[in-house]
Order: sequence, then C-alpha cells, then structure tokens
Amino acid sequence: MSKTLVLAEKPSVGREIARVLGCKKSGEGYLEGDRYVVTWALGHLVELAPPEDYDKAWAKWDMLALPMLPEKMKTVVIKESGRQFRAVQALMRRGDIADLVIATDAGREGELVARWIMEKAGWKKPARRLWISSQTDKAIREGFASLKPAAGYDNLFRSARARSEADWLVGLNVTRALTCKHNAQLSAGRVQTPTLALIVDREEEIKTFVPKEFYTLSIKTPGFSATWRDKKGQARTFDREKAEALAAALAGKTGVLAGVKRTYKQTPPPAAYDLTELQRDANKKYAYSAKETLSLMQSLYEVHKVLTYPRTDSRYISDDVVPTLPERLRSVMIDEYKPLAQEILRKKPLQTRFLVNNAKVTDHHAIIPTEEQADLWRLSGPERNIYDLVVRRFLAVLLPPFEYEETRLTLTVDGETFTARGKIVKNQGWRAAYSRFTLEDEEEGDEDDREQSLPALRQGDRVQIQSARVNCGKTAPPKRYTEATLLSAMEHPAAQVSDKEQGRILEETGGLGTPATRADIIEKLFSAFYVERRGKELVPTSKGVQVVGLAPADLRSARLTAQWEKRLGDIAQGKEQEKQFVDEMRRFAARLVGEVKASGASYRHDNVSREKCPDCGKFLLNVQGKRGKMLVCPDRECGYRRSVTQTTNARCPNCHKKMELRGEGENQLFACVCGYRERLSDFKKRRETRSAGKGDVRRYLQQQEQKATPGSSAMAEQLKKWLEQNQ
Repeated sequence: MSKTLVLAEKPSVGREIARVLGCKKSGEGYLEGDRYVVTWALGHLVELAPPEDYDKAWAKWDMLALPMLPEKMKTVVIKESGRQFRAVQALMRRGDIADLVIATDAGREGELVARWIMEKAGWKKPARRLWISSQTDKAIREGFASLKPAAGYDNLFRSARARSEADWLVGLNVTRALTCKHNAQLSAGRVQTPTLALIVDREEEIKTFVPKEFYTLSIKTPGFSATWRDKKGQARTFDREKAEALAAALAGKTGVLAGVKRTYKQTPPPAAYDLTELQRDANKKYAYSAKETLSLMQSLYEVHKVLTYPRTDSRYISDDVVPTLPERLRSVMIDEYKPLAQEILRKKPLQTRFLVNNAKVTDHHAIIPTEEQADLWRLSGPERNIYDLVVRRFLAVLLPPFEYEETRLTLTVDGETFTARGKIVKNQGWRAAYSRFTLEDEEEGDEDDREQSLPALRQGDRVQIQSARVNCGKTAPPKRYTEATLLSAMEHPAAQVSDKEQGRILEETGGLGTPATRADIIEKLFSAFYVERRGKELVPTSKGVQVVGLAPADLRSARLTAQWEKRLGDIAQGKEQEKQFVDEMRRFAARLVGEVKASGASYRHDNVSREKCPDCGKFLLNVQGKRGKMLVCPDRECGYRRSVTQTTNARCPNCHKKMELRGEGENQLFACVCGYRERLSDFKKRRETRSAGKGDVRRYLQQQEQKATPGSSAMAEQLKKWLEQNQ
C-alpha cells in the first residue's frame, strides 16, 4: 500500500501532525502510520553553498578575489543537520512513498526550506501544500482535507530563492570588501545597514541638539485650571519677561468664558495584532526583545496551540474566519477574560467591522486565539504575558468604540486667551477589555493642556482668577530608539527618504525587513557589537557609527530594501522573472565592491584593551555584548572571544537587584552593585536548599500528569489552584 510523506519544518510540529494523523511507529527522524509517514527538517537542512565551494581561491578573504559572482548558485546540506537530511532523503526514495505534502511554515521562508530539501534529495513525484494558520487538531485536519497543488506556490519559492541569492551576492561581497579593506570584522547588508543607520542618525541628532528654555503660563480659578495660548494657539513662549509680566498682571482679575464647546466623540478599538505590533507592545510593557516575543509566540502557536500563526503582517481576518469566532470566544472563557467573552458572545450578531477586512489579509490573518482552550497554569510567566496581550486585543476589537463627551473651555482675560478641557465617559466600549490594565497607547493630548474634571459652566460666565504661575521647561532632544520604537521605524521608514514616491513604495512594501526577519536583524546588530543596550535604550557603538560611514551609500538607505521587497512581491505574483532580478543583483554587488575598494575612508579601533589574544597575540577589544562584557580578538580568522562579565537573572539576597557573573572556571563569582559578592559554587549550594517555587510546582504537576498515578489528583488540583493564584 502506497503512503504519503509529510515534511514539517520542525520536529515539534512534525510530531503534532503525526499524532493527529495517527502515525505512532517511530523511526530514524520520522513517525509512521497506515497512510502517512511524517518527517521534519531542523529549520533549514539545505543552504546556499559557501564561496569556497565555487572557487578555492574564494576560501581566503582577499580583496583581489572580489567580487565573487557565481554564474549559477549551488546549495549544500548543512553539516550540523546532515544526519536528518539523509533520513529525509531515504524516505523520499522509498518505493512505497507515492506523494509528498509540504507542511513547512506557510510563508516565503517555509516554502524555501521545503523546496531546497526536495531539490537536493531529487524528489520527482507529485507534491501538495498544507497551508494553515494554527496548529490545533481541527486546523490540521481541515488543512489535510483541502490540500493545494504545490505548483500553485512555485512563484513564492522563486521569490524566496531570489531573496536568498541576492542577500548572498550583496551581503557576502560587501562584508568581505569592508573586512579586507579595513582589517576589522565588519559586516553590511541591505536590511541590517539601513536599520543601523536609523540608530546612528538618531544618536547624532541627540549629540548635536541644543536645548532651549521655554515658558508656559497657567492660571487657577475656583473650578479649574487653564493654560495660556498665543494668537497661533501655541502654549509655549521663549520670552521669559513677557510670561512673567503677564502672570503679574492677571492675578485677581476676572475672565469671561468666551466658549464652552461640548463634542461627542468615538475612538474605535485598535486593530488586532500582527507580529510587529505585538513585539512593540511586549517591549513597552515587559521589556521583551523582538526575538524573545517571537520565540514566545512560536511556543504558544506550536506547543500550546492557543494562538494562530505568528509571522504575519496582517491585522485583520477574512470573511471565511468569521464563523469560527464564537468557538474562539468560548476558548478564552477562562480566568478574568470569561465575563467579557460571555458578554460579547451574547450580543449577536458579533461586531466584526473593526476585525474583518479581506483586502488587508495577505498570506495569513491577524494573530488571534485558536479554538483550543488554554491551561493557563501550563504557561510560563512570559508566555502568559504574551497570551494576555493577544486575548485582550482580540476581545477589544470585537467591542464597540469608546464613547465620550469632550468639553473645551475658552477663557479670555484682558484680551489674552486661556484653554482647558475635560472628558465625560459615556460608554467604555473596547476599553472594558483593559479595565485592569494600563493603556500605553491612550491619547494624552497636549501636555500643556491636560484633562481635568470641569464644573457645569456656560458661555458668558465670569470667572475669578485666583493665581497665575509661570512654568519653565527645556526643549528635549529626540529619544533614543528602544526595540519597540525601532520596530516602528523599520516598519515605517519613509522618513529616511525625501522622495514622496519612494516613501509611498516603502509604506506599501512593509518597510525594512519583514515581521519574520526584523527580530533577527536587531539581534545581528548586538552580535556584531554595533549596538549596546542601556536599560531599554539602543545606543550605537563606535564600531556601529564607523561602519555606517564606511558602507556604500546605496546600502545605507531604506530605499534599496523597498525596491527589493516590491520586486520580490512581483516575482511571487508572477509579474517579474527571477533571473532578471538576480542578474541585476550581480551587477549591483560588483558596483558596491568597486566603491569600497576606491574609498579613502579608514577604520579605527578605539576599544583596544591591554590584554593580548592567547591564540594570535593581537591586542583584544573590549566589547559590550548583549549578555555582558567580552574580550574579542580583532582578527576575523582567529575568532577568539572570552566573557568578562555576564548579566544574569540571579537576584542579590541583600538588595534583590540582578547580579553579574564574573571570572572563569572555579573562580567565577556573582557581584552586585550594592557590594555583595558570592562564589558561584556557594550560590549553587544556596539554590539547592531553597524552598519550592512556581517553576518547581509546574514541573511536579507535569510529572504527575505523565505518571497519572492513582490518588495524586487531589494534591495536584490544590497545587494547580495555588499556581493560578500566584501567576
């Protein structure tokens, strides 16, 4: 009897698909059943060949060997995952395997993972595509009931391959050119470099910013406070004498209410989450990096199956998802979400006008809960936080607008104008989903005209001025980027270009990178020591500043990636030929290498330590890595690096702040800013004698569930309740 081979992207996903399909027999890198054999990649199993596979002369980093422009790009099996590739290849060559189901992630990169494996293994038989947005049993069954011909995704594969080849041609050539030219470990890329340029340009703006003192004038009356405004409506003046003279003249006078304007207003709910918006909010609220948020989302999607596909750039759902909403609402009728979810479900039909938009759904819809109910006690703290963000946003977008009445007062005193404003809430609407939360994105309005409770007043009323006060302030420089604001800038980098048409293209093509790749780009900036983190702020290092100046001008601008993404989108839609695009990238890479060779700029190490590399003898560089301070050899071929201090999550027993881990081997010790010191060995002994925490309880419950021993359920239930209360 012939069988169908199913190729998943990761072992965890493969095992879940195998379970749903009834594949229980275990083999080398696969699970088998009566009708299906399920296997998996380990992410990528195949990649583009390194330069030395084309020409032995390219093995050495030498400026004379550049540019490297292979006529035809080749792929190779990744050495570390060669065993799994051979297992997949053996399955593809089995006589009883009749066809293949591509079950890698439903997107551009997922398509590339599968097609390169198929090409390398020599697959010639029929293939179909599984395209699903969640990993629930129901979604998997429905997906297998409606498989699509793989040929329908050929253009998506061509687009992915073109992107990969272009990044190889441009990235590797420019990186080698910069490294050889300046004898330093420098790298550049069409998304990495303009992203770094955003941070470097912002730092330059901050350094050159000159603050100016400004003044505002506020008055107090028996019922409210009001702010002075000039003829243009501005609340600030740079003339101190004028402000003080005005304040002195107003005290004790009587003003007249020239206007009392009451306006009914509505604020619609925010759209559902796409990955970038979720990463932004997670960074604002919990200081999670973009990479951490993506990892947590993957776990909630693949392992717990409670949220839909994370790597999406859409904030809406299509009409065909609407019938599943009641079941999704029932799945979140747990914990504190239950009353609101029940209330939404009772009001039929569901209010979906802020959630449904077919025109704005691409490969995947917005991130929303699945039909699978979450066991909250199984989620780690960070997973629980991300789940909470998504569920609250899902409930909010199904609620009506926030309704309120805004009152604006205009007071005139001796020909001068003062304003005040207040708000009366008529209907909480979508804000009910955030009743116990701080709304980060709440509109604060003019900081010089804050909201307040206003008394009942009418136009023409006379008001006594009790006091007048001059407030002094200074203009502030632009803020440094955090990961949240950098993600926003990457998504909307139109400000980087002056041409309106190019700005429009940038917006249409989704900016720098994609939701799936932005986290990795930011991580690369840290690993290359181009950027340091100070608190939440991202600060460029000297190396980062210099590499932006040394990189070719075309590579520094967001314009390049906008043009690429538009053309890659056209390839995916069959509007442009892959070969034409890649040939242009060959010529472009050659031109960029020529620019680097001809440049008269130089690079200077200004972080050289007094310690020599034990391998090659060069002086080591002091760098601030993402997890602490390091000593790194400047020689690329040597590659020596050593940790000096590591930032840890271990808390000081005295002041409870996070401690640093210093030293090596047996001499490692924890150090705190308060002066506390403790050897690593002593710390481990103290940890072994500590009382059980939430992590221990969670692990115990999971063990009990696996053992399913009689009589253990009562205790497990008590522990489960304790865990839920202490989340």
